[in-house]
Formats: sequence, structure tokens, C-alpha cells
Amino acid sequence: MNQTIRVTILQAPTAGVIEVLEDTVIEVSDQGMIESLAPATDQRVDLALGQDVVLLPGLIDTHVHAPQWPQLGTGLDLPLDQWLLEYTFPLEARFADLAFAVSVWDSLVPALLAGGTTTAVYYGSVHDAATTALAQACIIHGQRAFVGRVAMDHPQGTPEWYRDADPAAAVAASHRSVEAIRALPGASGLVEPVITPRFIPACTDATLEGLGELADATGALVQTHCAESDWESDYVLDRHGCTDARSLESFGLVRDHAVLAHATHLTDDDRITLIERGAGVAHCPLSNSYFANAVFPARRNLDAGLRIGLGTDIAGGSEPSLLTQCEHAV
Repeated sequence: MNQTIRVTILQAPTAGVIEVLEDTVIEVSDQGMIESLAPATDQRVDLALGQDVVLLPGLIDTHVHAPQWPQLGTGLDLPLDQWLLEYTFPLEARFADLAFAVSVWDSLVPALLAGGTTTAVYYGSVHDAATTALAQACIIHGQRAFVGRVAMDHPQGTPEWYRDADPAAAVAASHRSVEAIRALPGASGLVEPVITPRFIPACTDATLEGLGELADATGALVQTHCAESDWESDYVLDRHGCTDARSLESFGLVRDHAVLAHATHLTDDDRITLIERGAGVAHCPLSNSYFANAVFPARRNLDAGLRIGLGTDIAGGSEPSLLTQCEHAV
């Protein structure tokens, strides 16, 4: 049976427009879908939220490292490569313990929901079971999510104790994860898998190529880091002789609705490539302040037609609120 809610709504239906719908009745289906909006009259409603309440659309966090939730705010004085090796990879390795993983997910997902984040784009760990459990936690707590098992196998870019064994293992595990998440009861329409090479410094060329082919074969979305910092950009230039965006494109990873995190060091040609391919950027203003050594020109990129969403980049971003990210973006 549908339910009705009486409230004032504040929303932004298009860029540059703020819309206030005062004293409006929302009709919601049993499946949680909004069926209609109409000005309030004297009809009976199931829930009246009062004049002091304003209802906002759910917030969408386009870049969250779920396993990094326990290290929020830790070691942010370090350069990115050192921060990963000293803090992040040791923590993520602990997610081989499924009970530990579930305890983190059951803290993280409700905390983000309480802050208004009703959709999140998650990086998991390299562990199949922990990543599937993250998708299950999103279903249980009612958060829409895109959940990706992280692929990373480069022997110089990852520690021996936290990596995929080889390219074949990285691609096979990513394929299993896509199938496992899609098979979860309740996932349809709520939780989807996303193919997730961590970033070029952590992946061999064979893994990057294999994951591009996997995206073609499965139709799953793709996420990765792109031109996050001067260190990453210089690394890719030395290794592949081109920009990070161009390299990712060559592996089939810059594609429609791909989520490329940070992109602070995009060139003008890179931006054109992303726009032409339909890819978007997860703009993480706070973590860019710590790690990027650059400022993402959001207004210029929006005006050029680049798709952009906001991300917290937990835990490189030490604040899980997307409303706070809005302030940092300004």
C-alpha cells in the first residue's frame, strides 16, 4: 500500500537551479519509489514532517574506500605512495578475516546513511568474500551501492603480502566478484558490481587489459584512479609514455559511466577524451588537498561538459559527510 508524506522539498533538478517545493505531498510505493509529488491540500496523509523540516534528495558519494573506514584521519601528513604502504595496505590485508570485514561494513554503511549518503561507489579489498559481504551489508541496511573488488598485482607497486598472484588471478577473481554480487538476493536495482583496477601503479599491463575485456564481456561498470597526484601522473608518463587518462583509454577502461577518481592532473586533451567516452570524475576536494598537489578545476570542467560527482575518498578524505565536501569544493 502506498504511503504519503507531507513536507517541504529542496532539490536541484538541473545544474545552477535550486527548487523549493513548499508544503508538498509525496506518494511513495511499497518498493520505496516516489510515485507522485503534488501541492498539499486538506487530504489525510500518513506522515506530516512539519514546517521546520526540509527534505533533500539522497546524497551520492562517488568514491569511498570502504576498508579504510578504521583509519579515517590517519597519517595524512605523508605522501600518497608512503601512506598506502605504511597505513592502507596493512589495514586492507586484514579483510581476509571475514568477521573483521563484516564488523567494519556494519559500522560504515549505517554511518554514511545517517549522514544522508543513500548511494555510494565503493572500493572493497582484494578479498572476494569481504567484497561480497560489503554488497550484502548495503542490501541489509538499504543503501544503493556500486561495489568493486580491488584488483592489484604489480610486483613493484604492491607488497608481496597484499596483491593478486598474477594477471590471470586478478581477472578471474574480479569476474567471480561480479557474478557473486549480481547473484545476491535483493541486489537487483539496489547493488551492482563495478570492475576496479586500483590504479596503474598497482596493476600490470596484462591485468589492465584483462579487466577492460572483462568490462566488455560482463557489461559491468568500471572505476579506478586517474591522474590523482603528480606522483601518479609522472609514474604513468615514465612507464607508458602518455598521460594516465590516455593509458587507461588504451586498455578499454575509459568508457561510458566509468568513474575516474580525482583527475586533478588532466590535460585539455584528456578532458575531451573523457567527455567523448562518457566517463565521469569523482571529485574529492578534501583528499586532493592532502595528496594531489593540484586543485581540480571543477567549474571549468563542468562548463566543458564533463560529468562530475562528489566523493569523500574515505580515508584519504578524513570527513565522511558529503555536505562538508560541498564546502571544500566551493
